[in-house]
Amino acid sequence: METEYFENIESNVRTYSRSFPVVFEKAEGARIWQKDGTEYLDFLAGAGTLNYGHSDPDLKKALLDYIESGGIVHALDMWTQAKHDFYKAVEKYLLEPRGMDYKIQLPGPTGTNAVEAALRLARRATGRHNIITFTNGFHGVTMGALATTGNSRFRKAAEIPTLGAQFMPYDGYMGEGVDTLDYLEKTLNDSSSGIDKPAAVFFETVQGEGGINVASIAWMQRLEKICKAHDILMIVDDIQAGCGRTGKFFSFEHAGIMPDIITNSKSLSGYGLPFAMVLMRRDLDVWKKGEYNGTFRGFSFAMVTATAALRKFWSDDTFEKEVQRKGEVVKERYQRLARMISETGHPASERGRGLMRGLDVSTGDMADKITGKAFEKGLIIETCGHDGNVIKCLCSLTITDDELGKALDILEESVREVIS
Repeated sequence: METEYFENIESNVRTYSRSFPVVFEKAEGARIWQKDGTEYLDFLAGAGTLNYGHSDPDLKKALLDYIESGGIVHALDMWTQAKHDFYKAVEKYLLEPRGMDYKIQLPGPTGTNAVEAALRLARRATGRHNIITFTNGFHGVTMGALATTGNSRFRKAAEIPTLGAQFMPYDGYMGEGVDTLDYLEKTLNDSSSGIDKPAAVFFETVQGEGGINVASIAWMQRLEKICKAHDILMIVDDIQAGCGRTGKFFSFEHAGIMPDIITNSKSLSGYGLPFAMVLMRRDLDVWKKGEYNGTFRGFSFAMVTATAALRKFWSDDTFEKEVQRKGEVVKERYQRLARMISETGHPASERGRGLMRGLDVSTGDMADKITGKAFEKGLIIETCGHDGNVIKCLCSLTITDDELGKALDILEESVREVIS
């Protein structure tokens, strides 16, 4: 009856409640419980918002202590102790160890706020309007971000043309053995290519919603060289791939590149609280007072839990090594599943980086059947890709080995039932 109530009162725009049509009540770590006590393992984790699991006890304590102390909840962009502590933690645990020198902008509570700010800043700093973005990229659904998002379903929903960006083929888009940057470089060198010199190149190192498409190390390094040669800013969207998801706090660290602008959100607060950040090269901070603002850019609760998360998980490299180790476990199991499916005549493959991994089963119909079976057996896992054809692993990075093994066993059982 409760599900009928939600269906009646909530907009048709809802998505996840269609895949998982039950009423959830509580969650902890990698587990989430229905109201009747039914337990599920969570391989969705808030679409990458809960990298440290549900309700981490140390983050919860930091938040409760702050609330009990009477700490400021909302402060617009005024200076507070909570903001001071967060900035200091970013410097100590993220910037200084990596030799990074950036200024910080808090643009508002969501990833798309960070994207809008980054794009506008790039245009403001360079005096150019065009943004180069890539096939299958997803950057948000507000108008500026939507213009850089490849998925036609989202773009059509805008009901007006989206402007300001031109698309280039992402790494691997043209098939194996084709370096898609040859095309980008050719257009930049040809005054008749029809490509206006861009303010920035904007990309995800691993495309999340686009299908867990992974940019190779060599591709990213060459892209950085092209940007520098043509005086084009490089913006990395690290909203889903960041905060440790790929095995490094910043997903671009694997390639040893240094973006001009970085967008962060999703797991930045560490606790599922709305929070976003833009990191920019110091000389790019050309904003004038109030040129970009947002009411909820001073959400202190998110700053408190973000600070606690940085202190707990990023004081050394122990956590990232654990993520990489668990990522190899998922990789091996996904590869095994891919072979199992391929043996039945349905092409399948595995790809990803760290604990951001995908099992491509070629069709959305098969992927939906597998994830549906998995949900019946106690595993919440979703799909992505142009046809919903990729089964996506976004489990919490803190998941235990036992939980990880059990979840992968459920997925394997589900695959066996579907292909049989």
